[in-house]
Amino acid sequence: MPTTPMTTPDPAVVPPLPASAGRAAPAGAPETAPFAHFPSDVLRGALDGVPPQALESFLDSWNDLPADEYLGTERPYRFRRYGRFRLLDEGLEPLPHGTFLQDRTVNSFVGGVPRLFAPLHDTVAAGPALRAVVQAFRDRLPGPRHTVDTCGVHQIRVVALPDAEGDPAPEGIHQDGHSYVAQVLIRREGVEGAQSRLYDLDRREIHRALLSDPLESIVLDDRRVLHDVSPITAARGAAVGVRDMLLVDFFASFDSSFDSTKEVAL
Repeated sequence: MPTTPMTTPDPAVVPPLPASAGRAAPAGAPETAPFAHFPSDVLRGALDGVPPQALESFLDSWNDLPADEYLGTERPYRFRRYGRFRLLDEGLEPLPHGTFLQDRTVNSFVGGVPRLFAPLHDTVAAGPALRAVVQAFRDRLPGPRHTVDTCGVHQIRVVALPDAEGDPAPEGIHQDGHSYVAQVLIRREGVEGAQSRLYDLDRREIHRALLSDPLESIVLDDRRVLHDVSPITAARGAAVGVRDMLLVDFFASFDSSFDSTKEVAL
């Protein structure tokens, strides 16, 4: 499906921002909004050339995510896999699997804890669907990208039961510690809640959205905004609520979010 590249947000999608929404741009650089909210058509267009079987395999892979062992809860409600890649003109180069590390200053929940998540399946990591999605966002980052040469990819499922909610962001209002972060809705079934909210650096809300259409997405400048997501509950009559997300972190290779001293073979 043909789409119009959205290198700046549509005013109908992104409201006027407070002056404190981001830091001043370097002299001579154009001002850009610190985030963009894209309709699903953007990624649908990027995935048009992916063979149907490869796309189906990509989407089905969310059904095989191990439990996140770092939540500290009796009932696991978040499941995930993680991979890291060098960004090349011709595609993605997988990097050795290792622990994922965020600083305590950006993640008060598990910051400072090296977390070893299961790796992406080879069919996902080497598949055309992931490559197309990452390239689509790389071309639409809300700011300069000349230093961005690496990305981290998170597959995440959060579930809720009739008597137990799921929390997509137990760390609350936060930053991730990267240059840019893309948030893509993959699946939302039997779910209520999960409002995606963005804030300026003074913690004033600047955008709120309920991602509801598969492949609807938000890409944000992680240095200029904070974000969180409200908890999910199972919809009335649903035995289980499921919210699947793809997160893509974009950063420079010297970013500390990946602990290269703890690379492991998996």
